[in-house]
Amino acid sequence: MKLSASEISSVLAQQIKDFKSSAEKSNVGNIIEVGDGICKIHGLSGASMAEMVEFPGGKTGVVLNLEEDTIGAMLLEENQGLKEGDEVRTTGKIMEVPVGEALVGRVVSALGQPIDGKGKLATKKNRLVEVKAPGIVERQPVDTPLQTGIKAIDSMIPVGRGQRELIIGDRQTGKTAIAIDTIINQKGKDCLCFYVAIGQKASTVAKTVAKLEEFGAMEHTTIVAANASNPAAQQFLAPFAGVAMAEEFMHAGKDVLIVYDDLSKHAAAYRQISLLLRRPPGREAYPGDIFYLHSRLLERAVRMNDKLGGGSITALPVIETQANDVSAYIPTNVISITDGQIYLETDLFYKGIRPAVNAGLSVSRVGGAAQTKAMKGVSGNLRLSLAQFREMEAFSQIGSDLDEATKKQIERGKRIVEILKQPQYSPLAVINQIEIIFAANEGYLDDVKVEKLEKFENNFYEFMHANYAKLEKEIEASGKIDEKSEKELKAAIEDFKKGWE
Repeated sequence: MKLSASEISSVLAQQIKDFKSSAEKSNVGNIIEVGDGICKIHGLSGASMAEMVEFPGGKTGVVLNLEEDTIGAMLLEENQGLKEGDEVRTTGKIMEVPVGEALVGRVVSALGQPIDGKGKLATKKNRLVEVKAPGIVERQPVDTPLQTGIKAIDSMIPVGRGQRELIIGDRQTGKTAIAIDTIINQKGKDCLCFYVAIGQKASTVAKTVAKLEEFGAMEHTTIVAANASNPAAQQFLAPFAGVAMAEEFMHAGKDVLIVYDDLSKHAAAYRQISLLLRRPPGREAYPGDIFYLHSRLLERAVRMNDKLGGGSITALPVIETQANDVSAYIPTNVISITDGQIYLETDLFYKGIRPAVNAGLSVSRVGGAAQTKAMKGVSGNLRLSLAQFREMEAFSQIGSDLDEATKKQIERGKRIVEILKQPQYSPLAVINQIEIIFAANEGYLDDVKVEKLEKFENNFYEFMHANYAKLEKEIEASGKIDEKSEKELKAAIEDFKKGWE
């Protein structure tokens, strides 16, 4: 088939007519230094703080330093293959992570990528990792309890929805155990949970996932893991990614619990990045903005007012101390940001008092506002009784002759300490906590041998559930113990003690 000259010229004319040239504008720079998870780049004058930048091979980084001639970025993945002179482009995007219902029950990385082998996340929505915390007007007071299921905490150091309660103590004192028990206790309570594991061994995170699955708690939990083997950048981003995911549910009017385990490792990761970026070191070599790092994270724990849906984020940050030193830099910083702390003591832990909560040094600045009237009524004198017992116990080791009142107080103190012990992975319903503390306060346990108290307690709960379920429901529904229910409760305890042994 032959083409005539006129046909060729008409095709060319049409091609020229349809041709559209478009100029693509991009901000391009070059790597001048790379290593240890950070990168110095020259030529990206238009880059913004916390902006994502793109390296060759699809690798990404986040801008942290803006200097006169260069910018400093942290690499989100391993820096294998990157070298001096490589081209870097800005993306115009601020760091964000995927959010939504698809995350519930999953284990994801600090970048929101699934790492549990259960396939892709079916979510299309993203949220910025760094956002401004809600202001005073958008908040409402904390007055609704978030039950941990742990007697020592729910009775003396109550946690409310929207509160920030620090869990602090030396290593191996049961800090994570309290957080995991609290997550297990939210089963069936319409509260979603996020567990952010920072700088932990992958095997430890795997054990935590297995435990949560065993107790049916993964159904309402998302785990954000930045393991010890991950770059420092991911360990630094993990808690911000976790709270961004949690905020999606909070703005939908839901209650969320988030655990940061732990912020000591988070601070260390940020220190590492800051020192590599040549930021000036301050106390203990931490950068000057380390306080702001944690305050802007923890201020995002909030109970929104009803106009904004009434959702909440309750934060349980964990801090590891060295040799019980709560006056170190990071512990004092986080204590000053949070609404109280649960202090776990090594000595108590080794004595077999677990959870090893030191009632004297632990405090909840929300206090009785986050308790039901029934719990407030029975636990009012508990802290005082424990403090007096500790004092009397120390005194009795020196003094030989004690009067009857002192002996009685010591014996009751021993029983209170015993009933506040609780095995791991066995959170207790609030009504059961109220019943056993009421029995201790009223002196019904004074004649029960200390070594038999655990058996007494378990049998007592079974007896109450089988024979006095109506009374339990009445106290739960009203939230308080009135004269009538107090008489019934006393009669129930006496009835149980008659047949028990």
